[in-house]
Amino acid sequence: MKHPGNKYLYLLIVAVQMFILTLFGTRVYGQSQIQQFDDRIMLDLAASRTPAQTDVMLFLSRSYKYVDVGVPAGLLIGGIISNDKQMRQNSLYIASSTAISYGMMLLIKHIVRRPRPFEKNIKIVPVYRASSSSFPSGHATSSFSTAMALSNAYPKWYVIAPSMLWAGSVSYSRMYLGVHYPTDVTAGAILGTGTALLLQPLKK
Repeated sequence: MKHPGNKYLYLLIVAVQMFILTLFGTRVYGQSQIQQFDDRIMLDLAASRTPAQTDVMLFLSRSYKYVDVGVPAGLLIGGIISNDKQMRQNSLYIASSTAISYGMMLLIKHIVRRPRPFEKNIKIVPVYRASSSSFPSGHATSSFSTAMALSNAYPKWYVIAPSMLWAGSVSYSRMYLGVHYPTDVTAGAILGTGTALLLQPLKK
């Protein structure tokens, strides 16, 4: 009997391959339709920025590091203090999911090397100029991995709803700030979510 994790791994690989092929294998003349869609969304977001919204988006964008580390660390400390083995195991599951998805994201970035939106199209003006390549979004990858793993560990609406809202907000902030395309963010969300599902056996 096949392990259910194999199904998630297969779906994850296929999804990432489809994104890469769609983005870089469908050009005939000029830009692909996906690239045109990406550019249009980025230009619309840049045109609608306000100082207040930008401050919020910068805060959300920066929050991912603290949440990605804070959630498993908090569970580990709580599990040690309360002698709760399940909580400690869930901490390992969430931390492993986030770390592995982040490593896979770095590998894909190195292979694909997609330019940042503001490097590809000078009309797209970012709030700040991020380094490294664009595909997939690291923020979307790790935030959705953390959110999905936490939701799997504690499948209650009051955990799932804020977790997914946070991950979605972080991902949206990357587009708003002009440093990632919608397809970068979508691929990162798929990668992070898929990794959390693949590693479910670590959850107790």
